[in-house]
Amino acid sequence: MPVGAARFDNAILEGLALLNGYAREHVMLCLVPAFFIAGAIAVFISQNAVMKYLGPAANKIAAYGVASVSGSILAVCSCTVLPLFGGIYRRGAGLGPAIAFLYSGPAINVLAIVLTAKILGVELGIARAVGAVSFALIIGLIMHWIYHREEQTRAANQKGFALGADQGRPLAETATFFALMVAVLVFANWAPASAEDSAVWHTIFAWKWPLTALASVGLAGLLVWRWRWAWQPLVATAATVAVLAGLIPQHPELAFSAGLIGLTLTAATQPGDGEEWLSQTWSFAKLIMPLLLGGVLLAGFLLGRPGHEGIIPSEWVGAAVGGNSLAANFLASLVGAFMYFATLTEVPIVQGLIGAGMGKGPALALLLAGPALSLPSMLVIRGILGTQKTVVYCALVVVMATLTGVVFGIFYP
Repeated sequence: MPVGAARFDNAILEGLALLNGYAREHVMLCLVPAFFIAGAIAVFISQNAVMKYLGPAANKIAAYGVASVSGSILAVCSCTVLPLFGGIYRRGAGLGPAIAFLYSGPAINVLAIVLTAKILGVELGIARAVGAVSFALIIGLIMHWIYHREEQTRAANQKGFALGADQGRPLAETATFFALMVAVLVFANWAPASAEDSAVWHTIFAWKWPLTALASVGLAGLLVWRWRWAWQPLVATAATVAVLAGLIPQHPELAFSAGLIGLTLTAATQPGDGEEWLSQTWSFAKLIMPLLLGGVLLAGFLLGRPGHEGIIPSEWVGAAVGGNSLAANFLASLVGAFMYFATLTEVPIVQGLIGAGMGKGPALALLLAGPALSLPSMLVIRGILGTQKTVVYCALVVVMATLTGVVFGIFYP
C-alpha cells in the first residue's frame, strides 16, 4: 500500500472520520431504535397479518400500495431501513413488496422531498417524489417477476408452516405500540431547522427531545398498564433519564442512550415476549452492524465525507457529470449508489455539485439512486437476500435512475 502518499493517507483518515461520525451520530439515535422496531415486528406482529397484507399470496394492489408509500412516514437513511426490511421479509413478506418497502423507506422521505423542492427547485422536488414512488412499485414488481418461481416455492413452504398463536392483543394496542416507537425514531433524528424553514419545522426541532420523551413515556405506560410488564425497571429508567437530561442538557443523546439501556434491561427481565423481543433485536444487530460499519469505512476511503475527498478525486466526479449525456447520468447514479448519504444530506451535496456544473438530469439520477442505496447497505442486503438478488436490485435502481435522469434532463437542461 502506498503509505506516505498524501492522497492515500488522507483517504484512510477520511474513512475513519466517516466511521467515527456515523457511529457517534447514527448508531444510538437511528440504528438501535430501528433494531428494536425490527425485533418487535418479528415478535409482536403475527405472521398471519404479514402474510395477509404483504405475503406472496396477498392482494397485489394492497401489498405494493402499502409498501411503496411507507417511506413517507419514516425519515430514515438507506442503512436504518435495513433492520425493518429484514424484519418484514423474515416474517413472510413477499419479495416484491419487501423490495418496494426497502427502496421507499429512505427514498420517499417527505422531509427530503420538501427540502429538495425548496432548495433545488420545484421541478426536481416533484420529479423526485414521482420517481421514488414509481421506482418502488416498478422495481418491486420486476423483482417479483424475475423470482416468481422461487416466491411460489417460498409461499408453498409458508402455507405448510405452523403459524404461532397470536398474542391476543387488540389491534389498536399493537398499532399504538409501533406508532410510539416510530415517533421516538423520527423525533430523536429530526434535522436542525434552517432560517428559511417553516415555523412548524422550527417548533418541532425546538421540542424534539420533549416530544421524544413524551413518546417514550407513552411506550412505557403501554407496556406497564396494558401489557403488564414490571413497572420497577421502567420507573428506574425514567428517573435515570430525567437526572441525565437535567444535569447534562447539552448532550441529550446520553439520556436517550440511558433510556435504550433501560429498555434493554427491562426486556431481559420480562419472561416470554420481552426476552424474545431482545433476542430478535440482538439477532438483527449481529447480522447488520459488522457489515454496515465495514461498508461505511470503505465508502469513506473511496469517496470521503461530504465536502472532503477520498481516494477518488472529486474533480473527476464533477467533470464527468456535467451536461446530460447517458454516461453522465450513469456515473451520477453509480456514484450515488455507492456513496453513503445520511438522511437529508443528499440535498446540500447535490446543491454543491449543481453549483460546480452538474446537470439537472444527473442531479435527479443521483437523488433517486443515492439515498436508497449505499455500499454499506449493499453488503447487508446481500446477507439477507443473497448475492444474485442484491446485484439485480442494485442494477435495477442504477439503470432506472440513469434513464429517468436522461429523460428529465431533456426537458430541464
